[in-house]
Parts: sequence; C-alpha cells; structure tokens
Amino acid sequence: MTAKEFKETLKIIGQDYPGEIPKRELFSLAKEYQQMPVAEVVNLLQDNNDNHRLGAVSILDWKARDKKTSLKEREDSYKAYINNHKWIDNWGLVDRSAPYVVGGYLYDKDRSPLYEMTKSLNPMERRSAIVSTYYFIRKNETEDTFKIAEILINDLDLHVQKAVGSWIREAGKRNKDALKYFLNKYATQMPRITLRYAIEKFDKETREYYLKLK
Repeated sequence: MTAKEFKETLKIIGQDYPGEIPKRELFSLAKEYQQMPVAEVVNLLQDNNDNHRLGAVSILDWKARDKKTSLKEREDSYKAYINNHKWIDNWGLVDRSAPYVVGGYLYDKDRSPLYEMTKSLNPMERRSAIVSTYYFIRKNETEDTFKIAEILINDLDLHVQKAVGSWIREAGKRNKDALKYFLNKYATQMPRITLRYAIEKFDKETREYYLKLK
C-alpha cells in the first residue's frame, strides 16, 4: 500500500462526487489502507491536497485504534504526527487523530510532550495538546485536561479557545465537581466563547449564573 495508490483510488471515488468527496467515503478508504507503512502515510500527509492530508491522519487514527497494531507502529505513528505537525494545520485534522494517535500513545507514558505543545507558537499544536486528552477522559482521567486548560485559559486563538471549552465540558461529564471548581476559578477571565462551550450541558439556571460572571 502506497500514498500514490491511495491518491489514485481517491481520485476514482471522486468521479462519483462532482462536488466535495463525503468524509464518510474518505474515512472508509483510510480504514482500508490502515496497513500502509507509516513512511508512506507521511508522504501522503506532506501534501497540499486537503483530502490527502485528512486521509493520512485518518489512517494514523485507524492504526491507533486497532488493537493489533504493534507498539513500534504506534510509536512511529505518534512520531509522524508530532514531527509533521505543520501539515496538520486545521482543527479538523487535529480532532480526527489527536485523541488516539497522541493521547492513546501517551496514556501510559510521560505526558510532558502535551505540556510542551502548549508553549508552541502554532495554535494547532496547542489545540492538539488539549484534544489529545480526550483519550484520558474516556479512561475517566480528567486531571491533565484541566491542567492544560489552565495553561491555555487566555489563549488568543479562536480554535484553541473553542477546544478548551469543549474539552473541559467533556471532562465535566466524568467529573462535574472538577468542572465547576475550574469555572468558579476562571469563568471571569476566560474568553466568552470558551465559557459558552464549557457550560453547554448545564441547566439554564446554571448557564445563566456563569454567563453573568463575565
């Protein structure tokens, strides 16, 4: 399986869709190509075509989700993501792959790389830092989500602001008290969009309470 073969197959699929190729088709094709060597996935990722890059991160995601994937290939997939982040340059690419490719790999390891990403000048790397913690949340671990959110609480990038709000909301589904503690501490200073995303699942009265703090 090669990047060239993936592109050619995608081109054939595209003939049935004169507009935009549906993401379900792209994700399905990526699953068929999940055995593609990581080096070939990197070739696909380093492409100016949006569909090729989405296909690449989707392949990495399928690899990370597959229990049969070797530890070496999981590590290679993680490194491919981190070392080629300049190609993962929009929120859709980050959200499609960071939770399992990065979060899944780091779950039982040193998680300091996530904290390093919070310092990046690249907003998509900062988004990756918190989005990756979704894997931890699924394992009922929310501490890193709130710690990273605290670091990014005053981030100026809209996509990071939305991610912070979204992911502390998700963490709050597992630990509502921790979310309320965080909001009681930071609601007055976090961007309004972050706050709105964070309180989406609260009842109307609670939402209004926090919004009035701004």
